This record gives sequence, structure tokens and C-alpha cells, in this order.
Amino acid sequence: MSKSFPFVVAVASEKGGVGKTTVSTNLAVFLKGLREDLPVAVASFDNHFSVDSMFAIGRHRGRSVADLFRGAPVADLMQMGQYGVEFMASDRRLTPPDDDVFFLRKALARSDLSGILVLDTRPILDYFTCSALLAADLILVPVKDRASLVNVASIRQTMKEIGAQTDRLWLVPSIIDRRLRLRGNMPLDRFLADSARERDYQVVDTFIAKSPKVEGLATNLSSRVYPVLTHARYTNAYRQFKELARFVLEHFDSTDERVCEAPAPESALQDERGGQIRRLAAECPVCHASTGEAEEHFFQDLRTRRRGFVHASCLQSLVEGTDVETFLSGGGILAVEMGVDDMVGDDGFVLHLFDAEGDKVGDEQVFFDVGTPWQGFLSRAAGRSTRELFRDVLLLGLDTAKAR
Repeated sequence: MSKSFPFVVAVASEKGGVGKTTVSTNLAVFLKGLREDLPVAVASFDNHFSVDSMFAIGRHRGRSVADLFRGAPVADLMQMGQYGVEFMASDRRLTPPDDDVFFLRKALARSDLSGILVLDTRPILDYFTCSALLAADLILVPVKDRASLVNVASIRQTMKEIGAQTDRLWLVPSIIDRRLRLRGNMPLDRFLADSARERDYQVVDTFIAKSPKVEGLATNLSSRVYPVLTHARYTNAYRQFKELARFVLEHFDSTDERVCEAPAPESALQDERGGQIRRLAAECPVCHASTGEAEEHFFQDLRTRRRGFVHASCLQSLVEGTDVETFLSGGGILAVEMGVDDMVGDDGFVLHLFDAEGDKVGDEQVFFDVGTPWQGFLSRAAGRSTRELFRDVLLLGLDTAKAR
């Protein structure tokens, strides 16, 4: 029997090309195929129309997912699509209705939607992705390589910041070429699963294989995208999507209370200015003392948009012994680039110095020497372990300011 509230599955990744939309659309089809009496729906917040290309029957004219964020009832936007899956028409022009990222969760709670709703999110941690994370009972993150695995840290950190429960997060190795072998003849899916568990992630006990047959279902000459269930029955991906769908159904059956069923917290994301996501660190990431009283330098992590202030004396201790120390009083911006494998590997980072006019002054490689505060600073400033930082950039303003 269908539940009175929808069970929401968000498929999220901050990295493109990991098979996110392929997982979203095919998961919906396999869920319906395995349990025909279960209502299954799918919607995409991404700026493409793969959902429409797979599920639309005829030409669509009318309302879309954009109307959901304009307050339209969810039931009015759902259309019956191919393979028995309902879908919400996609739209490139999504606009946040306000600063309340619980808007989607509240809309689903008011709706008559039941069964399972699959949400295909954008490859960025914007308003719409955060809304999906807060509404989801289960979050699947496809990972295909080390870079996409490292990027999961941003999703988990964002979930912590906005108040979403991280125990709903599961990784799915995706687009895996099993012909590739790593050191010790280890297959890529095994490497990703082991590396993920070392970082305390939960990993689904299957993977989605790379398949030219499956890739061709979305790149054929027609405008139609075809599902694995009907057009790739004799591939490994067919069995793997079936296993993934069964995993989701197990969670659906064992979860009595839906996320959207619980009242949305009033203050989990909001500050005194009315709804902005809290990303401002309250302490200096070097000395842990409160900011706002002394001369300080502003910092921001470009990936997570986490920001705060570093005491001027603490910044001085960071750059002591580097060439940057000479230019510290001249103003400008210091860009700290981390995880640049081809330059310094995992044991260091690169400093890029820009003057007040934005012209580059120079670059300097720095390593995590014993006794230096850089490693702790970067970890606390980015909100993640330094081993999870991959091509992250942290900006430090060299002009001093007051935090408040």
C-alpha cells in the first residue's frame, strides 16, 4: 500500500559527467518495473530535458517544474509518462521563490503525492540542490573517479550546515570500466568503495558499469532517450540498475516516517537577516578564538562558499618564512590552491598572490611541514579534511577589516 507522503530519492553530485541523470531516469523506470502498483514520479532541476526526452508522450505545452517554485500544487504539475512513470516537465528558467530552502519540503508535505519521487539535481550546491537534500529520505551520489569521490565532501558538509541528516547519504560507483585495473590488480569500483568507506561514507553494494550500449540510448539520432530496462536487457547495467532499485525499495519499505512528514525547522538554515544559509565561521580557523574584535582578513572557500575571518596576527604566522610574507602589507588577494596533483601532490598546495589591481604578482609552492599551522587552517577554513580537498581554492583578502 502506498504511503500518504512521498518517499523522496535525491540523486546528487557536484561533478558533471558521473551518470547522475542516467541513474535518476533509469532508477525510476526500474522501480516501476519491479513494483507496478507503486506510484513512481521523477523531476529534474537540471537545465536539460533528458527526463522529458525519456518520459514525455507527445509534445508538452504548459506548466513545468518552475511552477512548483511559484507555488503551484504538485499534483497539478505531474503528467503520466512512458513506462507508467509520472514526470514533471523540465524548465531552464528556475528561480528561487525566496530564501526558504524548506519550500520544496513543505510543498511535498502539502501534496497528495505518494509512492516514490526521484529528483535529479543540478551539479552545483545551489538553492535547488539544497532544497532536494532537505526533502530527501535517501540521497544517492554517483561517483566515477577520485575527483568525484573527493567532491562528495562538499555535499556532506553542506548537508551538515543546512541541517540535513547525513546518514541518508549513499554513494553509488557509476560509469565503471571494469577493464581498468589499479595497483594490485584492484578494479576501480572496489577502489572507490574502499576509499569511500575510509572516509566514513556509506556505499551501495553494487555499481553501474560503463556500457557503450547504455550510452547510445541517450546519444542516438532521435530526440528520444531510451531506458536500460527496455533497450539494454542483456547488459551488466540492466542487472545493476535492478539491484539499485531493490536497494531503494528496501529503504522505502523500512522507512515509516517520511522527511516531508515532519515539520520543517524554523531556524535550521536561517540567520537574523532572514533565511540565508549559515556559512560564516564564527571562529578564526588558526587559533579558534572568536572573530570581530581585532584586525582581521576575510577568507572564502570557493567550492562550499564557506567564509569567515582570520586574525591578522594568525595570517602573519601562516605566511612566515614564505615569499608572500614580504608582500603582506601591500593589500590584494592570496589564493590558496589545494590538491594540485601535478604540481605538489597531496603534501602541499600553491599560493597565488594578486595585487590590489588584480594583477598576479607570483606563485609559490608550500608543503605541509611538521609544526606549521597550514594543514589545520585549511581543514577548518574549508570545513573538510585536507585529504578531501581536490583543486579547491581558498581566497584570503590581504586588506584588514572588522568582522562585524
